[in-house]
Amino acid sequence: MARIVSVFNQKGGVGKTTTNINLSTYINFLGKKVLVIDADPQGNTTSGFGLNKEESEYSLYDGIINGVALKEIKLETRFKNLDIIPSKPELAGAEIELASMEGREIRLKNFLESEAVYYDFVFIDCPPSLGLISLNALAASDSVLIPIQCEYYALEGVSQLMNTINLVKRGLNSDLEIEGILLTMFDGRTNLSLQVVDEVCRYFGSKVYKTVIPRNVRLAEAPSHGQTILEYDDKSRGAEAYLNLAKEILKMKGSLPFEK
Repeated sequence: MARIVSVFNQKGGVGKTTTNINLSTYINFLGKKVLVIDADPQGNTTSGFGLNKEESEYSLYDGIINGVALKEIKLETRFKNLDIIPSKPELAGAEIELASMEGREIRLKNFLESEAVYYDFVFIDCPPSLGLISLNALAASDSVLIPIQCEYYALEGVSQLMNTINLVKRGLNSDLEIEGILLTMFDGRTNLSLQVVDEVCRYFGSKVYKTVIPRNVRLAEAPSHGQTILEYDDKSRGAEAYLNLAKEILKMKGSLPFEK
């Protein structure tokens, strides 16, 4: 059965989608079967893999609202054993439609149930909000990976996020845990970045990954070419960081198959 991980922070611009795309790519590169769920109506994860969301017949919306099966919706990426459930702008309206549906918080969990067994990991790119789509992701997940940017007000809203996670644990998913805290957009030349690292480590302790994602131009450029950083510039500092993160996660799970 797959380990289902929501990549989530209700703050925008923290590197959530960049992490979802590149971490899933490197987990796949290290030999794992991966499914990516684009649960953000903006569809940036979909386009980040070079897919045209307008050309796909179905999207996540059809899965959680209309009951279309996962195997009918998933698309292959350019990477073997890395599939994606695309997003379309219509997903934005799903919040309203879900409100009146039975089992509204577990529609995504039910959608994943039959097919997740075929993957090692499922990564969910959540929207930057605490709405019903995000609740569905948390209810369906084994854990939450939280990217936090090394900038001013980095921990702003984190207490609200942790409160939401605890509410989900009490009411929907008692097994939900923190997968890890990922520091992003790190610039070692600034005192601010170093201060944020210290602050986050004090707050979350051992849950903070040793790997830190640097502020890197190549990471920012890759999505405009519809490429992951592995394809765009696998020698860049950003690529090296996400490879190290993937290795760190697999090592923690005792499933790092080989060195690359």
